[in-house]
Amino acid sequence: MFSCWFFDFLLNVTDISFYFQLFVKAVGFEGDVRKQEDARRVVESTVKHFGCLDILVNAAAGNFLVSAEDLSPNGFRTVIDIDSVGTFTMCHEALKYLKKGGHGRNSSRGGSILNITATLHYTASWYQIHVAAAKAAVDSITRNLALEWGTDYDIRVNGIAPGPIGDTPGMSKLVPDEIKSKTREVMPLYKIGEKWDIAMAALYLVSDAGELL
Repeated sequence: MFSCWFFDFLLNVTDISFYFQLFVKAVGFEGDVRKQEDARRVVESTVKHFGCLDILVNAAAGNFLVSAEDLSPNGFRTVIDIDSVGTFTMCHEALKYLKKGGHGRNSSRGGSILNITATLHYTASWYQIHVAAAKAAVDSITRNLALEWGTDYDIRVNGIAPGPIGDTPGMSKLVPDEIKSKTREVMPLYKIGEKWDIAMAALYLVSDAGELL
């Protein structure tokens, strides 16, 4: 489907053993999304390894529970830097490879960017003011890049905003067991989402099937 597989750039090297089990050619590069030099190095290393870049998935995130009163400006800034600034930095460094006619690409179409956020900022969430602000910024980045880069470079930019997803650090570290059970009660299907749900949504959005989105 794609001449090059996407890479997933987080704060640490992604565990690529899962991809090997699926007979997918994968490679991991370590870096910090808050540092432009790291972002540039990882993008360039990916292109050097695969020959081009088709898809960028931004999913790096920082989170901890803290009241707004007890949250320091530095703590607030750290989450913004990881989630929001990190997302923009990765997009910025990947642009020349994703644009139509970019390195390793033909002139007929551009690549795809997928930003993973959350739903915390749609209403309000206890002790999550820093994360809500960061995710709201990522949503704004997604919409504006979709407008600018979709028009100028034929790059598709989409976002996925998952609710509670089981077997993730967010659920295991941030949500007490008693709240997990109550969460299921308000879900239409009376179940918490699974990572596979997000993976399939991501696959659709970056595939030819989601070309018009």
